[in-house]
Amino acid sequence: MAVASIFSIAYLLIPTYLISATVALVLRYPSTKSSILYALPMLISILIPPRPSRLALRLCRPMLNYFDFEAIYMDEKNVRGKMANGKRYIFAAQPHGVLSFVGMCAAVNKPEDLEVVPTAAASVVLKIPLLKNLMGVFNLIDASASSLKRRLKTAGSVLIYIGGIAELFKSSRREERLYLAKRKGFIKLALREGTDVVPVYLFGNTSVLSVLKKGPLANLSRKLQASLTVFWGKWYLPIPRDEKMLYVVGKPLGMPHIMDPTQEDIDKWHGVYCEQVRHIFETYKEKVPMYKHKKLFID
Repeated sequence: MAVASIFSIAYLLIPTYLISATVALVLRYPSTKSSILYALPMLISILIPPRPSRLALRLCRPMLNYFDFEAIYMDEKNVRGKMANGKRYIFAAQPHGVLSFVGMCAAVNKPEDLEVVPTAAASVVLKIPLLKNLMGVFNLIDASASSLKRRLKTAGSVLIYIGGIAELFKSSRREERLYLAKRKGFIKLALREGTDVVPVYLFGNTSVLSVLKKGPLANLSRKLQASLTVFWGKWYLPIPRDEKMLYVVGKPLGMPHIMDPTQEDIDKWHGVYCEQVRHIFETYKEKVPMYKHKKLFID
């Protein structure tokens, strides 16, 4: 519980600290020296870029037991074998949830040859002091279109959260809603770059934390594309509920390389992706107690 709570509590406290530290520096309150000392963690973080850390991931291993984490790879040998030979994939993950604890657990539990696959995160997450260093241990890169194109052209595979922060506000313990119907950019990118898409489903992300879906903080989160709204879990505190999590990596869609795909091409393969996501959900939801009663909606 303690390790998992570090991330959720940090998401709430870091913005408050950054604002107060900035104000203290500007006003030099209560003194110039005191304000600098108070703001020192922020100032140091500004100078240090986010970096992946195997040591940090090992320290996060207690989360696997806390969440009773399980990973299923439907086509593991094929995907890992092709990756070893230079094949590039977009691992398309959903749902996002308030914080992707399933994704964190998967990063902790990854085989060594898959550790090189980074996760694309909103640009703002990689710029916020302290938060960028905390989350950066999970091997993050910028989710901008130019960054993803560069990654696929020069380095290899990447994991993308298709619904992004918009999907955060669809989190519910009663039903499962994906922000997907209009998210087709990743399909267009994959077709253009000759990269296949592998659907990844994160069972548990939408149930371990509940979120305030309205209000100024919720609106700010949507604008900044970062989880800056109010959320709660166990005992109505920012502690994630200790419920089972399941990480399911599906089979590659088998997409072709089309340099200039038409809208028809994009719609076709987006439809294939949606079908595979629904198949994964219906096949494996019985393994997760909180999901047995859930219905999947693609918005």
